[in-house]
Amino acid sequence: MSTISDWSVKKLKMCSLYFSESSWIWHLAFGNIMLCVLLKLTTQTQVPNSNFHPPVEVPGESKANLMSMSFPGLQLHIEDQHVVMDNGILQVNISNPEGMVTGIEYNGIDNLLEILNEESNRGYWDLVWNVAGSTGTKGIFDRMEGTSFKVIVENEEQVELSFTRLWDPSMEGKLVPLNIDKRYIMLRGSSGFYSYAIYEHLEEWPAFNIDNTRIAFKLREDMFHYMAIADNRQRFMPLPEDRLPDRGQALAYPEAVLLVNPVEPDFKGEVDDKYQYACENKDNRVHGWISNNPSVGFWQITASDEFRSGGPLKQCLTSHVGPTTLAIFHSVHYSGEDLILKFGPNEPWKKVFGPVFIYLNSLTDGDDPLLLWEDAKQQMIYEVQTWPYSFPASEDFQSADQRGSVCGRLLIQDRYISEENVPGNCAYVGLALPGNVGSWQRECKGYQFWTRADEDGYFSINNIRTGDYNLYAWVPGVIGDYQYDAVITIDSGCEIDVGDVVYEPPRDGPTLWEIGIPDRSAAEFYVPDPDPKFINKLYVNHPDRFRQYGLWERYSQLYPDGDLVYTIGTCHYGKDWFFAQVTRFGLMIRRQILLYFPVE
Repeated sequence: MSTISDWSVKKLKMCSLYFSESSWIWHLAFGNIMLCVLLKLTTQTQVPNSNFHPPVEVPGESKANLMSMSFPGLQLHIEDQHVVMDNGILQVNISNPEGMVTGIEYNGIDNLLEILNEESNRGYWDLVWNVAGSTGTKGIFDRMEGTSFKVIVENEEQVELSFTRLWDPSMEGKLVPLNIDKRYIMLRGSSGFYSYAIYEHLEEWPAFNIDNTRIAFKLREDMFHYMAIADNRQRFMPLPEDRLPDRGQALAYPEAVLLVNPVEPDFKGEVDDKYQYACENKDNRVHGWISNNPSVGFWQITASDEFRSGGPLKQCLTSHVGPTTLAIFHSVHYSGEDLILKFGPNEPWKKVFGPVFIYLNSLTDGDDPLLLWEDAKQQMIYEVQTWPYSFPASEDFQSADQRGSVCGRLLIQDRYISEENVPGNCAYVGLALPGNVGSWQRECKGYQFWTRADEDGYFSINNIRTGDYNLYAWVPGVIGDYQYDAVITIDSGCEIDVGDVVYEPPRDGPTLWEIGIPDRSAAEFYVPDPDPKFINKLYVNHPDRFRQYGLWERYSQLYPDGDLVYTIGTCHYGKDWFFAQVTRFGLMIRRQILLYFPVE
């Protein structure tokens, strides 16, 4: 096992490849030529890794054809209790008919998943559900074991497998009232595999709730010790044993543990908490783990947010101590009951979750393991560029030619700022199911499609599934939400131009004073340092330091005798306004308002 200091030296070698999250795409393009030269990927067959795709001007289908020419055709082995997909780069073993991923053989390693776990606890889909009328966010855990197996596609270029579980009234109260179809896809020459699922609730079936649904992969503890979520959010991680009572101390909630006697002494005094590694949907594209010996990467790549709940700012879990990697499709984390999927009686529903891509990469001995992260980001860009995928066989997953597009321009009308309409610079513009202003934040049942407007307010949303939508928007720096006044119907192949749409922010008069910036983030406010007894070293002097444990207790420590006093015109929100008042209820802020009006 590598030591912390070993990894620190290697991180110094990679310093020129670390960038801020806000500029990572530009830097990836700039550094691509260097990475093409440096990255020497290997596979079982000792051929170049087919899934390292530099952004060259080759059409997607032509590129796929070029890649597949030098790789063997796919093989499918069907046994009584297992099914094996094999493309010569990796083998994926799936239980039959349950549809659990029990093994992933790659680069000479028999299994990347934790072999000490039961086969049903290595790679699996799951959900948490409850009966209608239940309260709270705790429900019935279901690993969605299939009862029937079927080969959907089998040829030299592609294998697609289906593991289904059908519901009938005799199961009422015992199983979630859904037909579930879990799919796994392997392509020729691809260093990974895809998975997606179709959930269906028929009109005559009973009402129920869904709290969470996801895919989880439990990796080998003896191999994967380094986790990466973003360029500036990656680190060597503790072991699951460090969280046990003899090595860790439970904190305010079960997920947070103080490491008091960890296996690796360098972790002593740190807090481990999976919520510290959560990520907004819009930034949650690739994350995973690196093994140093041998140098292998395991990555979960999500090319689209369209099937995720809650819109682009919804926070979801990523990877955490286990080592565990998650693909979250719907969850109530950070939202509570507002985001529970509630289905009433006589309510039909069907939704496709995914596909997501499980990507594997490796390096020759002596190369810096952090190059695996750089390669995973390149692969993510390739997956995003090829969305929607052309290969899923289910008719419920719409291909590009079955989808439509919407474009237009967002303008802001604020007579107290300008007599003319001003562009909605960098606005977030999206389509979601019809609802009220801002309802996209709680919308879970349908699909959402989001983009960013340019500096002139022009926007284009492509590859939209057919159906009825409302157009929603908000602009960083502008108060409130915009909603287009008509329902937009997307048909296959349609290209809808809504022209100029104008948002008038709510106002009763000119701005007298304001605290902070209306951009749906508290980043500009004062975030204190954590209690030294409860730190995560990753977030020391970090832009995401708000993720440190226990900051809610720091407010009372900083203001022991009463709530803060903010003087307009004298105080500055960056150092005088606490980013969250969470420990005192019924907060009343005493405002000593000093107003200045220039005299002309």
